[in-house]
Amino acid sequence: MPQARTRLETEDPPLLFEQGAPGRQGYQLPGLDVPERPLTDLLPVSSLRRRPLELPELSEVEVIRHFTGLSRRNHAVDVGFYPLGSCTMKYNPKVNEEVAALPGFSRIHPYQPEETVQGALELMWRLERYLCEIAGLSRATLQPAAGAHGELTGLLLIKAYHRDRGQHEQRREIVVPDSAHGTNPASVTMSGYRMVQVPSDARGGVDVAALRGLVGPQTAGLMLTNPNTLGLFDENILEIAEIVHQAGGLLYYDGANANAILGISRPGDMGFDIVHFNLHKTFSTPHGGGGPGAGPIAVREFLVPFLPVPLVGFDGERYFLDYDVPKSIGRVRSFYGNFGVLVKAYAYIRALGPEGLRRVSEAAVLNANYLMRLLAEEYHLPYDRHCKHEFVVSAVRQKAKGVRAGDIAKRILDFGMHAPTVYFPLIVEEALMVEPTETETKQTLDRFAAVMRQIAREAEEAPEIVTSAPHRTPVRRLDEVTAAREPKLCFPAS
Repeated sequence: MPQARTRLETEDPPLLFEQGAPGRQGYQLPGLDVPERPLTDLLPVSSLRRRPLELPELSEVEVIRHFTGLSRRNHAVDVGFYPLGSCTMKYNPKVNEEVAALPGFSRIHPYQPEETVQGALELMWRLERYLCEIAGLSRATLQPAAGAHGELTGLLLIKAYHRDRGQHEQRREIVVPDSAHGTNPASVTMSGYRMVQVPSDARGGVDVAALRGLVGPQTAGLMLTNPNTLGLFDENILEIAEIVHQAGGLLYYDGANANAILGISRPGDMGFDIVHFNLHKTFSTPHGGGGPGAGPIAVREFLVPFLPVPLVGFDGERYFLDYDVPKSIGRVRSFYGNFGVLVKAYAYIRALGPEGLRRVSEAAVLNANYLMRLLAEEYHLPYDRHCKHEFVVSAVRQKAKGVRAGDIAKRILDFGMHAPTVYFPLIVEEALMVEPTETETKQTLDRFAAVMRQIAREAEEAPEIVTSAPHRTPVRRLDEVTAAREPKLCFPAS
């Protein structure tokens, strides 16, 4: 028997193993329409269990109520405000999920002959054209399965380019700003390069003078997010591109923040040679659960010969998979990428069109600036300038009262909202990164601002309310270190 649990002393719902009774069934297989045979005739004895599994016997309604109950304890973008924004979870039109689920898309197999999947190939071919137009570049691969995967692919392209020019042994460094996403230095290391960090200037952009001193014959490239993780567009991007190109390096665009520039500015026009998009963030695939994603990269014409194979080609009559890419770095993923994510991105782009994409970014930027000014009354604004789709405030004023950014994030949960990103970017002390996205109303933004003002007042007058939060969630504050290092993943055996 399972160990007795003191459920009456807690609000935790019982586990499935603690429910049910012998004889209950949720589903019953139909009767055999073939002669029954002993298992030992079908499987070797060594593969059979010595005793039956101790699985709970449950009715269908018990199972449904259990999982529905658990789902209602979760916060989601369909439930309330989620200020993590496109970085993690922005609201996406539900119709795109239905489009991706159409049998013609969801039931095809990657080994089908090309003539039977012309529609899928045409979608990929057209999506590549759209992404290249948005990036301002020539061709793209749809294979990478996530943003970081796109980063790695882009760096491998940079390596192949320099190797082809006989400069690979000389160019071993990738420059990365101190405001970069954490995946950037990880991708640099995984690709075999050495990372060189360039500091930010007083306005939150790349320190141009420092960059001039860092680049040289050893520079393979620069990775840059624009707007960066502070939500700030780098005003010196053309000068930065010129510095890196004159040094013989290439520019890689981390497209995690593309939600701010759609239809307004193109990375290719800024001087970037390689651009990755997070389709799962910017173009309509929910990402909060961790996947699936897609991180296509677009490149300038001189990098096309190095792209992964296959590319999708079109000869004027039929679409085909093109393996004739002479200097390709090879495959970076099985088959052709996460096709369902590509379908949703295609549907999103087609539905909005150029003007719609521009309005997405304009609304995202407007919402972020509106909210930033509301919060700046109570929270320190380290870079007091117009932001793009996101902004970063600091809880240093509240820290003086013993309340830290992590405490504020926990307290926000009590008001039915998700917490923003905290303690990132690392160059801002007690950082709270907020990205409201384009779909939130003024009323939602005003309510979030009111919640943040109340928390600021509590930090002044009764800080213990904040430091002991959350108070109204199904689970109170966790010991996150113990939860990560000593997880309890198994039901205790009797």
